[in-house]
Amino acid sequence: MTATPLHQKLQPEFYLLVFLVSIGFFMQGLDTTIINTALPAMATSLQEHPLRMHGVVISYVLSVAACIPLSGWLADRFGVRNTFFAAIVIFTLASLGCALSNDFNLLIAFRVLQGIGGALLLPVGRLAMLRIIPREQFLSAMSLMSLAGLMGPLMGPTLGGWLVEYASWHWIFLINLPIGLLGMFVTFKAMPNTTEPSVKKFDLSGFILLVIAMVGMALGIENIASREVSRSFSLGLFITGFIAALIYAYHAHTHQNALFRSKLFRNRIYAIGILGNFFARFGSNAIPFILPLMLQVAFQMEPFMTGIMLTPMVLGSLFSKPIIRPMISKVGYRRLLLINTFLVGACIASFALTTADTPTWLRAVHFFVFGTLNSLQFVAMNTLTLKDLPQQDASSGNSFLSMIMMLSMSIGIALAGTLLNVFTNHLGEAQITQAFHYTLICLGLINIITAIIFYQIPKNQEI
Repeated sequence: MTATPLHQKLQPEFYLLVFLVSIGFFMQGLDTTIINTALPAMATSLQEHPLRMHGVVISYVLSVAACIPLSGWLADRFGVRNTFFAAIVIFTLASLGCALSNDFNLLIAFRVLQGIGGALLLPVGRLAMLRIIPREQFLSAMSLMSLAGLMGPLMGPTLGGWLVEYASWHWIFLINLPIGLLGMFVTFKAMPNTTEPSVKKFDLSGFILLVIAMVGMALGIENIASREVSRSFSLGLFITGFIAALIYAYHAHTHQNALFRSKLFRNRIYAIGILGNFFARFGSNAIPFILPLMLQVAFQMEPFMTGIMLTPMVLGSLFSKPIIRPMISKVGYRRLLLINTFLVGACIASFALTTADTPTWLRAVHFFVFGTLNSLQFVAMNTLTLKDLPQQDASSGNSFLSMIMMLSMSIGIALAGTLLNVFTNHLGEAQITQAFHYTLICLGLINIITAIIFYQIPKNQEI
């Protein structure tokens, strides 16, 4: 009798399912990056200041973070096909709403709706593959799907810049319509509606606390330097969010049915990894937002060229993939994260040395180096966080990590926008380049300080 190979080639009957999940992954990856090069053009069209456009990004990312805890329960309760289909419908209709918006607040509302759909696409699609595809073929399926995840960010900045320059910013949302319609059609062909026979009661009170915590802290930071919102109201939002987070911590410890039980954090490595992921992503996640703004608003670069300039960042991320495992094996998680956290922070701060006259080749190399270091950081942090979790906590731990990653992105962009507005108000519009430089230095220093968290990793943490 021959043993079944641990990793088998994906069988043809599952190709359509993997293609379907890849559509969702591609749409989410594309939408996260395509908008960054379009923000100045959108600001002009909507009669808003470009430095206040971070709300368009934050509203999407924050709604994704808030709805991630819902994804698994909805799939168990209503079935993976029904939930995935609803996610594509919501995402596609919200994309149409974004394209038709002629008002900033209306655009924000549709971005929130789009984020709700985006929050369900990848987790539910991955869950469907896990339930339907035999375990020995799952790695092959995930490898194929990951290609779509790479294509979205790779195409996003350049495609966004090209659409803005040669069509209009509305097309960065309209491009989702044919992809979404294809996904709707394929869903009923490729995905069975598997459900769980028994579904535990949803922790609604815990979910509400988490939403208040995330929205309160992110919006409090975003509006602290705003002239339209009073500082006391912004501080009130932040304090409300922080108190809600503390209440949820108690809720997670005492409530049997909590979305994320406090026992997760008894695992020291997981706790360090979550803290590291949260703080070390502030600067890194703000860079794809702040650099296109600096290139266009301060350096007067055209949108299409801005998109092309961001491509080396994605190529650097791809370059890092084959070298990360050997590096961890050689130096261990602790040393790698201590050194790399410092290097990422230094690289972010060094963007303050660039000017409108920086040679294109040097700017491309700079972006490539940042993309490489940033990808090394994310992969190392993620694998460290999850590697020691017991099997029964793996799903919950992974969902919480995903939520923290998106929350960190929203707070990082809010922080970058706030710092930029503070420095611009202080220095004046004429010194906009200097305001960007000071913001980048602050973000880099925050990243460097985060190394203190990774110093707590035990010295024997190897792969």
